[in-house]
This record gives sequence, C-alpha cells and structure tokens, in this order.
Amino acid sequence: MRVIAIDGPAGSGKSTVGRRLADRLDLTYLDTGAMYRAVAFAAIRNQIDPADEQPVGALARSVDLRVDHHGVFVDGVDATIEIRGPEVSRAVSMVASNTEVREELRARQRAWASDHGGGVIEGRDIGSVVFPDAVLKVYLTADPAVRAQRRAKEMTDLDYDEVAADIARRDAADRGRTDSPLVQPDGAVSVDTSALGIDAVVELLAELVESRS
Repeated sequence: MRVIAIDGPAGSGKSTVGRRLADRLDLTYLDTGAMYRAVAFAAIRNQIDPADEQPVGALARSVDLRVDHHGVFVDGVDATIEIRGPEVSRAVSMVASNTEVREELRARQRAWASDHGGGVIEGRDIGSVVFPDAVLKVYLTADPAVRAQRRAKEMTDLDYDEVAADIARRDAADRGRTDSPLVQPDGAVSVDTSALGIDAVVELLAELVESRS
C-alpha cells in the first residue's frame, strides 16, 4: 500500500497539491479535512451543538459519509459547497478536537487507504498519526498572509480580514488540541509554498515519491 501523507495548516496548498500529485502519480486522493467538515455539517443539520462531545461523537460513528472526486455527501445530501461556508468553518475546530470523532474518522481513513491500495491523503495528522509509515510524509507551509489571501479567494462571502482572523484561530486550535495536534511529522519533507508555483511543488514531490518507490 503506497500512501503519500500531506499535512499542513489551512491555506498552505494541501488540497491543490494533493489533487495534482495524485493525478501525476495515478493515485486516488482523499481530503480528510472535508471529512471533519462533513461531520460539522451533519451536526448543524441535525441541530446538535458542535461542542457537545458525546452526541457529536455518536453522530460521527453513524453518519453516512462519502468524500470522492464527485464531492462530499452526508447521509445522501450533497454538502460539497456547504462544508466550505462560514457556519461550518466556525464549527469544524470544535468537531476536530473531539477525540471520539478523530478515532472514528482515523479508522475510516485507514479503511479508505486499504480499499484503494493507498493514495495521496492530506490533512493535519496524516503523517504524524494516521499513516506514520507513509512512503512520503510532506509538511506544507506558507506565510500567514499568503495563506489568508488564498483562502479569501475561495470564500467569496468573507473578506480578507475575516479570513485572516479565522485562519489564526484555526491554527491555534489545530496546534493546541490534545488529540493529534498539528505538527510537522518526524521524517517529513517541509515545503514552503509561499513563493513556489503548484507545478513546481508537485514535480518536487513526485520526484521524491519515485525515488523512494
């Protein structure tokens, strides 16, 4: 099973690089952040407080969740657009800090990789916790202002200052949580994408993967 693990903070380029790298290597791609957002969406949709750990944990175990190239589907509902909205964005840190949710989604991520024979998998604890023996572990980073600019272009309903504040809050939550905090995994290749083009990053990582295969 060939897993390429990509971790890093919001706006560092994980999703864009991950998708392009998967295409380059003819592998399947999984955005694990979308899985946490999907659980947050499900909690809001079912009128469950995202901070209420036990009900949200139970929801994570029971929800019908599909994340693939067609989009994100929660109990049969297409939530691809809604999971990127401000309401879910505000709730996802609470959901992601829930140990029961993390245990469930880590199990689903490992099952997904087993079913697909590996893949390019991105998130915030993929190389450090979920797949510590990945063929290649990558930690993408970028200047906070650059990350905020990138995310502001994706979220047209929020301005730059709102997005920058949200990223700072999310960074603090991701790095400060007890269960699987955001860290640079041992043995990971760190790449600062602030001034690098996507194609350059993808080629660099593809060469590293091929040299280790």
